[in-house]
Amino acid sequence: MKIVVTGGLGFIGSHTVVELQNEGFDVIAIDNLLNSSESVLDGIEKITGKKPIFEKMDLRDKASVQNFFKKYNDVQGVIHFAASKAVGESVENPLLYYENNINTLVYVLQELKELPNANFIFSSSCTVYGQAEKMPITEDASVQQAMSPYGNTKQIGEEIITDVAKVTNINSILLRYFNPIGAHPTAEIGELPLGVPQNLVPFITQTAMGLREKLSVFGDDYPTSDGTAVRDYIHVVDLAKAHVVALQRLLNKQNLEKVETFNLGTGTGSSVLEVINAFEKVSGQKLNYQIVGRREGDVIEAFANTEKANSVLGWKAASSLEDSLSSAWKWEQKVRNKQ
Repeated sequence: MKIVVTGGLGFIGSHTVVELQNEGFDVIAIDNLLNSSESVLDGIEKITGKKPIFEKMDLRDKASVQNFFKKYNDVQGVIHFAASKAVGESVENPLLYYENNINTLVYVLQELKELPNANFIFSSSCTVYGQAEKMPITEDASVQQAMSPYGNTKQIGEEIITDVAKVTNINSILLRYFNPIGAHPTAEIGELPLGVPQNLVPFITQTAMGLREKLSVFGDDYPTSDGTAVRDYIHVVDLAKAHVVALQRLLNKQNLEKVETFNLGTGTGSSVLEVINAFEKVSGQKLNYQIVGRREGDVIEAFANTEKANSVLGWKAASSLEDSLSSAWKWEQKVRNKQ
């Protein structure tokens, strides 16, 4: 059974390819390698014993998308990760985000609606809730005005998928995830951002390795327990497994609606300082960090109510914050020792 994973060599995409192959799926990974490396294929092969089919392409090229689906006209499902994903960068360069995150989605859906078996998993985000009024956040929470162009592209993406579902045979699941961190326990694949990291944990691990002079903590005047922003940090392997469960739900026609939505998180919020302290504990490293002003586009706190994913999908996050940080540190050390 052929499954397409767009952004398949990225952080979450590569871990999802591993879990799909472990479940016996034939995977075709698409990636433009703008924020990933072809060497990820070797890591996937070392873990699973099999290299996925790989197509290097940019989904912003409509003709390439059309040609791809002509070549692979027997795919059973698409898991769509390919997107730009940094809040801060999206504020600085909104047009890049609208082109990359919206156009690519439209081009994939245009081809998918022509297939007899159209199952689609969308990589959405808790950013669609903006600053939610109540914690933990349920799937019924109102979608607030987006705090960043990145968050807006996820809101628009969900709206596009919902509109398309009304007039096509595409069945979709929207997975709204909170903050993915960590690496595969084998340390064969993990998060390896090109350039300066936009996310907290790779910045922490790179600072601990001496690649970054110091870590900036954006704001200590939030109305939280220690003044720093609170997020729900979920291990990337737990997240990847949820995509496989969601895909199987669609393939087995267990979905109750054409478009279903699930939050993916641990259900626990951790502040930036709590993450730093937990990392120092598991790594034995003292982090050099400084408090700076708040960053535009950041919300105060966001953590998930996971009851729907637990009961309806039958999925639950298994790893602790310490597990996730320990795996991220193991990966960082392995990557740097190779270089």
